[in-house]
Amino acid sequence: MRAAVYTLGCKVNQCESEALADAFYTQGFSIVHYSKPAEIVVVNTCTVTSKAEQKARRMIRKFAAWDHSPTILVTGCYAEMDPEELRKLPGSIIVIPLILKPDILLLPTFINDRMKRGFTIQESIHEWIKNIGNESNNSENPDPAALQQNAAFNYKAVTFLYHARAFLKIEDGCDNACSYCRVTLARGKAVSIDRDEALLRALALEKEGYREIVLTGVNITAYHSKGEGLEGLLRELLAKLTSTKIRLSSLEPDMITDDLIALCGHELIQPHFHIPVQSGSNAILASVNRYYTTKTIISCVDKLRKVKTDPFVAADVISGLPGETDDDARKTYQLLEKYNFSQLHVFPFSPRPGTDLYKSGKKVAEYIRDQRAEQLRKLSANLHQSYIKRWAVPGREVSVLLENRKQKYWTGLSDNYLRFKIAGVPIKGSNEGEVRGSLSRVKIVGIEPESHIISEFVEFI
Repeated sequence: MRAAVYTLGCKVNQCESEALADAFYTQGFSIVHYSKPAEIVVVNTCTVTSKAEQKARRMIRKFAAWDHSPTILVTGCYAEMDPEELRKLPGSIIVIPLILKPDILLLPTFINDRMKRGFTIQESIHEWIKNIGNESNNSENPDPAALQQNAAFNYKAVTFLYHARAFLKIEDGCDNACSYCRVTLARGKAVSIDRDEALLRALALEKEGYREIVLTGVNITAYHSKGEGLEGLLRELLAKLTSTKIRLSSLEPDMITDDLIALCGHELIQPHFHIPVQSGSNAILASVNRYYTTKTIISCVDKLRKVKTDPFVAADVISGLPGETDDDARKTYQLLEKYNFSQLHVFPFSPRPGTDLYKSGKKVAEYIRDQRAEQLRKLSANLHQSYIKRWAVPGREVSVLLENRKQKYWTGLSDNYLRFKIAGVPIKGSNEGEVRGSLSRVKIVGIEPESHIISEFVEFI
């Protein structure tokens, strides 16, 4: 039996998709690329932009058109917000809300059990649908908050099929009320995994041989357990991990404390930070309920650069937020350029149903929004090239996590999030599969036009 997982959106979705794929894999399913036929396809959706939703619908139609008519399980934030819209699409579609998404982890075992009794795979899935969520539904006093928290952290894969690094989900949901954001509506209030459980999972991943763990969440700076925030968890992880490095996902600027920044200076914390700036105009930030100013952003970037040597500092930015004037757009551009961000993730404003800005009367014309987005993308390309040139000094040696073999090269990411091509990597152990996920020291040779850094293998670390 074959299963495929197609993922849209954030690292939280990627983390959850890895756990879902692992559940099928450990029960004997062949995990195939989503471009190849499978009996079951899980589509993990995103609702951040209308384009993400359009892409989900397009891919679902593509899967439904396969000759063998697979069962398509659609979950994620889009499925939570607009289930009926998805159910109208052609094909054998089952929409799973977020609170029942972890139940998919149990589906492979359920299918195997029922097929041993003579059920077909479709019959097994339909019986599973009837039983899904029964444990929580039968509780005498179901606590919605407890159900959310339990559901949010059932994902604990130890085999990652799509990534060479491990993901550890430590937080879900968000207490912010940003006027443009629909994710809070889909995922609810912020919840955090117990610190002791997070530590156990991290140590298990290190024991499995993973050299890097990415801490993920909708807003990891909202993490809170045992009376402490993200700083408390990091202190525990840094005290117990011996060689596995930690990469932090997005950090909200108004929640980055001095204690957190000090911990970011530790050798096991990767020199790569991602800050959702969104706008360089204080007026726009205030109008969309972002609880910081440009002064906060500047202070965070300056402090992070003091504890790490020229780290990779990326930013999210939204072009054409309602009410954004030419002067506001200019301030955003100038802030990002002056403070030399390493790369920008540019999102043209997409009005999302249910948010405060959905029916705003101050919308920026789409052609102006798109022009501003294009200007920011060009700036991003220039900033990224500048950062690469600062680091890609011929003869310099850096550490790179090996990901995939492509002809004579291996590809991988450096600690500071630069893409490498590495020549001369030997087979480690009995086969090439043991090389994937290894940490290696490489010597830089030069830069390709596509921004890959060419290097030569030196040694495994």
